[in-house]
Amino acid sequence: MPTAEQTSALDLAYVRAQFPSLAQTVNGHPAAFLDGPGGTQVPQRVIDAISNYLRRDNANTGGAYATSRHTDAMIAEARSAMADFLHCAADEVAFGPNMTTLTYAMSRAIGRELKPGDEIVVTRLDHDANVSPWLQMAEDRGVTVRWAEIHDEDCTLDLSDLASQINSRTKLVAAGYASNAVGTINPVREIVRLAHAAGALAYIDAVHYGPHGLIDVAALDCDFLACSTYKFFGPHMGVLFGKREHLKRLRPYKVRPNANAIPNCWEWGTLNHECIAGITACVNYIADIGRGHVGTAAPGCPSSAARPAATTDRRAAIEAAYAAIHEHERALLERMMTGLKKIPGLKIYGITDPARFHERCATLAVRIANHTPLELSTKLGDSGIFTWDGNYYALNLTEHLDVEKSGGFLRIGLVHYNTLDEVDRLLAALSEIVES
Repeated sequence: MPTAEQTSALDLAYVRAQFPSLAQTVNGHPAAFLDGPGGTQVPQRVIDAISNYLRRDNANTGGAYATSRHTDAMIAEARSAMADFLHCAADEVAFGPNMTTLTYAMSRAIGRELKPGDEIVVTRLDHDANVSPWLQMAEDRGVTVRWAEIHDEDCTLDLSDLASQINSRTKLVAAGYASNAVGTINPVREIVRLAHAAGALAYIDAVHYGPHGLIDVAALDCDFLACSTYKFFGPHMGVLFGKREHLKRLRPYKVRPNANAIPNCWEWGTLNHECIAGITACVNYIADIGRGHVGTAAPGCPSSAARPAATTDRRAAIEAAYAAIHEHERALLERMMTGLKKIPGLKIYGITDPARFHERCATLAVRIANHTPLELSTKLGDSGIFTWDGNYYALNLTEHLDVEKSGGFLRIGLVHYNTLDEVDRLLAALSEIVES
């Protein structure tokens, strides 16, 4: 009987061949990159795009000569690619060094409009990049901060509590699409609806969701959404979606010679052009998965997902790609969860019921009795299995769950280039550590 990987809608052989880093070894062991939440690996085409830009077109923008014009065209192309990825208009896409920097910039601009007595809402589940910028802006402006709490038993957002924190004084609700620590996927559309019902803005951190699920800002109706391309197979860059009406209305802090037109007025200083060239390549890599690089089920074992038709429309191809990615990651998650539950002394934080796996992505936070997360990560790393330990900047969550002072979590992060064999290696290694 073929394996789940052979019957998947994802052409895993094609996928893995795109990533040169996956061929590495550590102490004679094949490298297993289960560290995706901290940053994914990149396909060769991204490396080539960055290198080719530096080789041929390295110039600043706005010049009256060839390489500068090429740079202008390249940035416009990358903006169009991200517009397809997010399902928005190209002039609603701004680039920056990372999501954190972009969020700080936007928090300053939004803060111009707020006054003492106004309120904002943040959540206990979020990465601190979608918390601290708002806390510091609130302190500067005399704005009240309200916290939405979580259900401790499964690390999900308490939506009733969130709703109770929103009132007529609320001006902004900041929430994550998915938790980078425990994998919870939040009901973002409902969060946006609650914010808008009170006349508040909705600011969504989609950094962790980006590699796992399709983002559609038009369907979400969020006012802002920030993500980082290095989390979905691209270079170290941040991307901000903002509704056109807000980008035009809000006043950015910027140098005077910078353009006043959107989205350029939100992009400060000279951008990282070579990495922006890599953004188009990473979006096109995802689209190509949906343009036909999906597996064909073996005889007698049909795939549960219909093979998407090849298409030249990039957005449609991205949608097809994420359908295949979701199916493959679901198989990885099921194997991982089943195995982790068998390891003595291991505690899983977050949703563990397979019937609710649609509420989480394949990112798992665990602790094992009598072993620190750092000890576990170090021993796994020596065997070529890369995982993370600590709080991953989800500081409010680790403090709330009382694990911060003892090392946080061991985080296992699966993405679509991972395999069932890598899952089994991780499970065997953890079992050996516990038994030793």
